[in-house]
Amino acid sequence: MNSFAKHNSSHLQYVYSFLEGDSSQKALLGGKGANLAEMTRLGIPVPPGFTVTTETCNAFLANDKKFPDTMWNEVLKHMKELEKKLGKQFGDLKDPLLVSVRSGAAISMPGMMDTILNLGLNDQTVQGLAKSTQNERFAYDSYRRFIQMFSNVVLGLEGKLFEEVISHMKKSHKKTEDTELTADDWKKVIEQFKKIVETETGSTFPQDPEKQLERAIRAVFESWLNPRAITYRKINHISDTLGTAVNVQAMVFGNKGEKSGTGVAFTRNPSTGEKKLFGEFLINAQGEDVVAGIRTPQDISELQKVMPEIFLQFREIAEKLENHFRDMQDLEFTIEQGKLFLLQTRNGKRSAAADLNTAIDMVEEGLISKKEAVLRISPNSLDKLLHPQIAPGIKKQVIAKGLPASPGAAVGKIVFTADHAEALAKKGEKVILVRHETSPEDIHGMFASEGIVTSCGGMTSHAAVVARGMGKPCVAGASKIAISEKDKTATVGNIVLHEGDALTLDGSNGEVILGTCETRQPELSGNFKKILDWADELCPTFKVRTNADTPADSAKAREFGAVGIGLCRTEHMFFDENRIAAMREMILSQTEPQREKALAKLLPYQKKDFIGIFTAMDGFPVTVRLLDPPLHEFLPQKEEDIRALAKELGLSFEEVRHHVTSLHESNPMLGHRGCRLMITYPEVAKMQTRAIMEAACECHQKGIKAIPEIMVPLVGATTELSFLRKLIEGVIQEVFEEYKMNFSVLIGTMIEIPRACLIADKIAKYADFFSFGTNDLTQMTFGYSRDDAGKFLPSYVSDGFLPHDPFQVLDQEGIGQLITLGVEKARSVKPDLKIGICGEHGGEPSSIDFCFHQDFNYVSCSPFRVPVARIAAAQSYLKKWGEK
Repeated sequence: MNSFAKHNSSHLQYVYSFLEGDSSQKALLGGKGANLAEMTRLGIPVPPGFTVTTETCNAFLANDKKFPDTMWNEVLKHMKELEKKLGKQFGDLKDPLLVSVRSGAAISMPGMMDTILNLGLNDQTVQGLAKSTQNERFAYDSYRRFIQMFSNVVLGLEGKLFEEVISHMKKSHKKTEDTELTADDWKKVIEQFKKIVETETGSTFPQDPEKQLERAIRAVFESWLNPRAITYRKINHISDTLGTAVNVQAMVFGNKGEKSGTGVAFTRNPSTGEKKLFGEFLINAQGEDVVAGIRTPQDISELQKVMPEIFLQFREIAEKLENHFRDMQDLEFTIEQGKLFLLQTRNGKRSAAADLNTAIDMVEEGLISKKEAVLRISPNSLDKLLHPQIAPGIKKQVIAKGLPASPGAAVGKIVFTADHAEALAKKGEKVILVRHETSPEDIHGMFASEGIVTSCGGMTSHAAVVARGMGKPCVAGASKIAISEKDKTATVGNIVLHEGDALTLDGSNGEVILGTCETRQPELSGNFKKILDWADELCPTFKVRTNADTPADSAKAREFGAVGIGLCRTEHMFFDENRIAAMREMILSQTEPQREKALAKLLPYQKKDFIGIFTAMDGFPVTVRLLDPPLHEFLPQKEEDIRALAKELGLSFEEVRHHVTSLHESNPMLGHRGCRLMITYPEVAKMQTRAIMEAACECHQKGIKAIPEIMVPLVGATTELSFLRKLIEGVIQEVFEEYKMNFSVLIGTMIEIPRACLIADKIAKYADFFSFGTNDLTQMTFGYSRDDAGKFLPSYVSDGFLPHDPFQVLDQEGIGQLITLGVEKARSVKPDLKIGICGEHGGEPSSIDFCFHQDFNYVSCSPFRVPVARIAAAQSYLKKWGEK
């Protein structure tokens, strides 16, 4: 299957001189070509050249790797213009014109594609270069570099074949640096290089400069499809159809002696954002030497001592380019015998901290506006500022990979049970909880752990959702880990890990690492709060709430700027050791009075939790979801636990086991849960509603403005919501009469069943708000079990069957249609119906943008995703209403 469209080549211009383009033409000329043209237009010293367009690349790839008909003639025409401009001939035996051939995609992909320098050299022209420059060593050094690059990029030979020859030459001459080798040494190296080429390819090294150029351009186009470029695009969500441009540029040489050199520099520190030149250079070298690590470069500040005038000129140009592009610049330069040339400028890649600090500083310097600063921040980069990270540059042994379910780094001792995790944590030990999968019963152990690993489950599995809510690193679905809770071992291939062994997690990348790695704690600067305040100021209508189940989570979310709770799950409140017994008593009760007696024991606990949450959210709405999971999740499954429960409740083992077995469901996610459970056992809904309302009334008595919103889960039929709304309203009225109070309480539903979207206009008649539960909506629409899909979804994405994991990024094509239909139908009968989202997609930028364009009132996400969502929400608003 060819993803590149066929091109009509009759009217296209395939080649543009640097004098023709500008920085607005990145899609056509690539980032490098567009910026070279812009620098030429600004009068910056840039070696002349031309760009073969990205459209040419796409036409080439679409046409079985054949150049478009007129393209090569255009290249030759521009080569003639280059010869005329420089007074040199391509292939001339006395003073040859040499060129570089470099890739340049529309979106910067540093180091991902290929470059060839010194093109045009051969066995004859190298002699002319030596005579014209009166520098034989320089000429043969340049030739051997060309053979190396051409052989690697065009002929596909491994670079180490050539490096071994150079290493052997230096060793035999007792030299340590390439610069110590003489012209005669390089001549010998070249002869060995040519023998390698002939041995490996069966052909001699190409000598025709025009053929060299044709093959080099072809190779750069083909490099768009090399594995590292494809991987980079996949990681950075860059389209495969953009193509790369090719820049052909007259060579300038940094390896002509002690008055020559080459370097790379940033206009600001890319790690911190500090406004100070940051970079490196080498004397008597070409650009590849700086990044290849063959020689140790000097700090850019040293250039002031070595070539003071060049340094001042470079600093002025760097400042000019930063002011012109209004962003941190990444520059490549060459000094040829005391003359400075700029070979590239692009917006610099930078750390999350530098991204933030640079944006804030540039506003304060008057370079950009607040709106531009907010739009420049990558929402996901903020996530890195909230969690510990593995220290950069350290060696690590990754033994397994899973899904990056919750970001951050964690180090600790392996434990296999929640109880053991809690016990060791109480002694002050740091632990990593390793489970096949987690359940609500593991909550206490998850809370006590530094991080969680599961061998099963996906991005919306229990472990993933809870870990994100807690801000704990989590790697889910690391399927290569075989876990034996009985033997207390985790096996990966030949590696057997035992309880107590050290383990490191990188939840941001989904890596499980053997041993202990150094981590760095996040440092939140004042700039972090400033950018978020600007985001809120610029986005007045589209709000961000949080998913929080505890007072602590609620307080953390408020600290991060959440303006309410969009999802408070009540089931987690029942797993505390003081409450689970009453919950199990209720489940095992045979009559309604027995259930009500057990529920009466739970009510004070629920009310206490709600008081804490309402207090943390004073003045902001709190959407409480009534009990959602099936009852079997609250009961023990192991025989010894069932026996202990039977003894505790004064029942026989057989009686309890029978009840546990009877509650088993083949497919519990589609079973007796949510509103279905409350219709069967209305006393559960009554108790929860009373707990919510008593807590709200008592908060009001203390001057705390509680704003409860009661949400009924899993509604798929109008009758379900109408029945439960009437029941809930009855309890609310009872509590108001008891407390002699009255205030607004919204009753709504979670839209998570496809049928609910289809009849949303009918359901809306009984709802004050809708909250789309996109985790279940995705699960039911795709027919994927979110706990099991982790086994195949990564390969589905990597092999191109799906563009993204639909549990991470909202499927706008399918699920999006259901949401759009649901919103349109609901607002056709209630135009002011409040609508939000509370699935995990509520913290993902592209999904947030979709919700904004569907006129949602808010999104809701886990506390540690709130800053990400605030930036993403503001960006959606600004792109529609006020980018400039």
